[in-house]
Amino acid sequence: MPGAEPRWTRLRRAAFQARQEIIRARLTRREMLKLGLLTSAGTLAAISGLSDRASADGGGGCGTSPRTRSFVEPLPIMPMLPPVPLAALDPPPQREPNLAINPATGIEFEGRGRFNGKVRPGTDAFQFFDQYAPQQYFLTRMKETRVMISPDLPEQVLWGFDLGDSGPAITPGPTIVNRIGVPNLLRRVNLLPPEGQNGGFGIPSVSTHLHNFHSGSESDGGPCRYFERGQYFDYHRTMAFAGFDSTHPGQGDPNEMLSTLWYHDHRIGNTAQNVYKGLAGFHLDFDERDTGQEFTGFHLPSFPNFDIPLLLTDKVIDPDTGKVCFDLFNFDGILGDKFLVNGKIQPFLDVKKRRYRFRVLNVGPSRFYQLFLTDPKHPSTRLPFWVIANDGNLLPTPVQVESFTIGVAERMDIIVDFAKLPGNPSTLRLENRLVQEDGRGPNDELHAAGKGDQLLEFHVGEVVADGSVDPATQPHFLDLPSTNEAPRITRHFKFERGNGQWQINGRFANCDQIRFRVKRNTAERWILQNDSGGWQHPIHIHLEEFQILKLNGAVVKSGTVDRSRKDVVRLVHNGTAEVFLRFRDFRGDYPMHCHNVIHEDHAMMLIWAVDDVGDNKTEP
Repeated sequence: MPGAEPRWTRLRRAAFQARQEIIRARLTRREMLKLGLLTSAGTLAAISGLSDRASADGGGGCGTSPRTRSFVEPLPIMPMLPPVPLAALDPPPQREPNLAINPATGIEFEGRGRFNGKVRPGTDAFQFFDQYAPQQYFLTRMKETRVMISPDLPEQVLWGFDLGDSGPAITPGPTIVNRIGVPNLLRRVNLLPPEGQNGGFGIPSVSTHLHNFHSGSESDGGPCRYFERGQYFDYHRTMAFAGFDSTHPGQGDPNEMLSTLWYHDHRIGNTAQNVYKGLAGFHLDFDERDTGQEFTGFHLPSFPNFDIPLLLTDKVIDPDTGKVCFDLFNFDGILGDKFLVNGKIQPFLDVKKRRYRFRVLNVGPSRFYQLFLTDPKHPSTRLPFWVIANDGNLLPTPVQVESFTIGVAERMDIIVDFAKLPGNPSTLRLENRLVQEDGRGPNDELHAAGKGDQLLEFHVGEVVADGSVDPATQPHFLDLPSTNEAPRITRHFKFERGNGQWQINGRFANCDQIRFRVKRNTAERWILQNDSGGWQHPIHIHLEEFQILKLNGAVVKSGTVDRSRKDVVRLVHNGTAEVFLRFRDFRGDYPMHCHNVIHEDHAMMLIWAVDDVGDNKTEP
């Protein structure tokens, strides 16, 4: 590894190893309190060889990563997951969960019939399975995989998804591409190693959430619907727009097109370490307007050559071993000092002089970004580009910006025209200038241009033909659905610190408690308030998107990036968000939670449900 690196002190190493033993033992908060390992305030006890005070830093006690070179390896482009014939799924899929006992494992073949680890009779099964019978099938297996994230580090042992064959898994996982109007079924098989062989972190009990898809609760991949090693789980997608069984019968409201989604592990209490281990990937939807081909529909840059997903994550590397390091006990959140794009530390990408669509996703675990394009030779040059989608949802028209902020789980689709940038640079960088020193959240300050975190370098080549639409002509994409419908109820939610963890309205996450019930096919107004003082929270709501009416007391204006359909809202220090939601089509249980995955795992989550009656709880 290049450069001499400081090693951990003996106390620092002992403290980290002791905390790793707690992770492996999977002790609950209550068990840790009984053993005297946790204080009533929720911090680790000041015991020699354990306390987080022995190794307090943004990386959660993992130390400072060894040096690595920048921009020496190309950006990986994740391959697409191919469809498979129905015969490839054995046992064959069925409407009801397959609860027959697999003699090879001693547990049910399928984990779909379980909820919070127990078989649940009277499951809601696949809603609308008969009406939207699968026309396409996919298969992928979760496995251990060995990857190189930098030529200056040793091989990493991570977890990923295979391409539906007997080959190795990849991380990030394969990009899944679906078409609206073509219902499908996706089988995920859990072939992860047992806990004692997980390389220090990662729980082989999983639930894969398709983030922002309009799904029945069984196919949502919620935190309480986890399944075990040796089981599979079938997910059904209607591939219809929201409103298909209510306001817009059949295919739903076409203005609620979903474009850029992602999938990730969502296992209650263990999301952070499983996503950090590699269980995440992109999922893209196309229709007859956002077609994936620039000569049709909205004429957006063609996929995959000029439409490129960028998965951002930051990690800490153990300075002794050179391996990815995870410490669960930095309760504020983990900040990495190594920046990966599509699984590589600071890669480069060769581009042509033409327009590109980049789908930027922040996987976290805890970092916020404010992203700029920077010319490294002339960093003060202002380089504008266009935002065309927020949280994967196309805006009415493109919005020109010089930067955008993105919290954990948010997505922004941008158009960069490499043929029209000021100064005609041959090299550009995607740079994060937002100052953030710990997992609590950013400082609302910016690094000087060129002095921030350098994520990705673009090498600009020759001019080539470009059939895509110029966003400067202000093309029209999708209208925003009306928010004029009178909300049936207004609900208030306070996100706050309590008893050493994070609470919503004074309570912790509980899979077995439905906090409130929404009446199907009605609208509601929710007011989300951050009362946790120094922390910021990216809040995600499952099932339905929302529109932000007011943010920190100010009305969200038309023609701005935030005037959009959203599934994550950033609650800044003492901030509030007033959002409008409709609840259509599906019944069942869904979560709302903070997407700083450390906060999520430390109980900032609640479970709510949709039924035909609803309730009138204003502060659930």
